[in-house]
Amino acid sequence: MKKNPPIPTVDAGTTALPERERRQRVQSATTAVVLLKGLAALGGRASLTALAAYVNESPAKVHRYLVSLMEESLVAQEPHNQQYVLGPECLAIGLAAMRMVDPIREGEASLVRLRESLDVTCFVAVMGNRGPTIVRFEEPGLPVTVNVRVGSVMSVLWSATGRIFLGLLNESRIRELAEEELAAAPAELRAQLDPRDPIGTIKNEVRAAQCATVKDTNLKGISAVAAPLFDFNGRLCGTLTALGATGGFDSSFDGAIAAAVRREAQAISVRLGYVAQT
Repeated sequence: MKKNPPIPTVDAGTTALPERERRQRVQSATTAVVLLKGLAALGGRASLTALAAYVNESPAKVHRYLVSLMEESLVAQEPHNQQYVLGPECLAIGLAAMRMVDPIREGEASLVRLRESLDVTCFVAVMGNRGPTIVRFEEPGLPVTVNVRVGSVMSVLWSATGRIFLGLLNESRIRELAEEELAAAPAELRAQLDPRDPIGTIKNEVRAAQCATVKDTNLKGISAVAAPLFDFNGRLCGTLTALGATGGFDSSFDGAIAAAVRREAQAISVRLGYVAQT
């Protein structure tokens, strides 16, 4: 009588599965992830042929994987057109991930990189009850003396941070704050703005550049560059700002500091789930 092979056991320093089988299972997991990412890239819905072409695999192989993914509710198939769509388990995973992200946590690494690479003061701000409010702050080894810290509320008109919110956040409260600041501003500050449409011009500049810069407006001797942070809904949720002494700080829209701030802001937005429109 033929005996069954012994069942493998797990001991310290050994693997339950043979190495070849373990590699095959890891490869299968990778293929499944590629299919899910491909389906997401195609808008969350695609035919078998379109998905197979997108991931450069045969339709037969893709179908086998889709069957397994449907068993786990990661993929579903629409009965009226037979297209495959992301399933309810993908929704649950996505919602769990979205609940975890926030611009403060996701911005920490970018703040450190900006501080170390550019030797500038930088911070993340979000919209608070009284206006744009600093929530995370980093300073270089030899900081520039400024009277802003975590909790400081920034000007809507005269700070780069505030101008991002003014330009990209479509809320009546922002407009009201800007009008109040304009009415209270001294003549020398108002003279720096477009006399025909000071608020509208700022909004248009920010929207065109996806960036805001100021020089000696909010704080004398201080210049700043800010870029927007977008969440998974494409809504402005914060700003990333760098500032420094005007004499050694390039606040031009096309300068190295603006490029670095925009780059880091885009990276934070991606981590927040933002997908740029093409």
